[in-house]
Amino acid sequence: MSAVRLDVDKESGVAVVTLDRPERLNAIDLGMADELAQVWRRLRFDDSVRAVVLTGAGERAFCTGIDRDAVVPQPSSPYMQDDPLLTVGPKANDLWKPVVAAVRGMACGGAFYLLGESEFVVADTTAAFFDPHTTYGMVSAYESMLMAARMPYGEVARMMLMGAGERISAQRAHEIGLVSEVTEPGGALAAAVRCAGVLAGYPAGGVQGTVRALWAAREAGLAQAFAQAPHLIALGSLPAERQAELFEGRRRGGFRTR
Repeated sequence: MSAVRLDVDKESGVAVVTLDRPERLNAIDLGMADELAQVWRRLRFDDSVRAVVLTGAGERAFCTGIDRDAVVPQPSSPYMQDDPLLTVGPKANDLWKPVVAAVRGMACGGAFYLLGESEFVVADTTAAFFDPHTTYGMVSAYESMLMAARMPYGEVARMMLMGAGERISAQRAHEIGLVSEVTEPGGALAAAVRCAGVLAGYPAGGVQGTVRALWAAREAGLAQAFAQAPHLIALGSLPAERQAELFEGRRRGGFRTR
């Protein structure tokens, strides 16, 4: 069964890509990562699609990052660490059609790979954003770098360093620029589709060129930052058994919201 659903409305020119593992809070395993890359590459060649909406199935989560049961073989060198999430986003697959993210429920950890490669984010009032890496003794590298390119430094620093101890509400995310529009519960997808419909109605060349220009303004800085990420992750993360201990302990605790 596919973990990524693709629905194309050829009349409007809008495609909706849905992360479809609600029973796992739309966490990304290796199969889902491959499917996402295939979907983005497929959309590159579909000229009937001029704008894309990215969302998650169910009410509890947009995406909760990498599936904790996913096993990713790693070489011993800290300079050659493999991260399957680096290929799940549209920009990583050279898709320069505009992507609007529609967030309901939790968006955390590796979800920022997807949000970081979306043009803008629409969220409903149930949305909550956080990055639990530091809580488990892990380095938030790519997530922090992607968010630092679109949020004020202090806000990114607080969100990433506070880890699972604090969740950012949709309203707060709107105030700091992560979210461009807040809707009523369950309304994010419809609002994102409306925006995508407007974009799809414009000449594709101008829209796609603007997407490429916007990304180019961020690309050089991200490339330099990303070059530092692998060994920061490898050298700064705790052993797996210690991470598991912290995870189990934190699961019994609470969260702050702002």
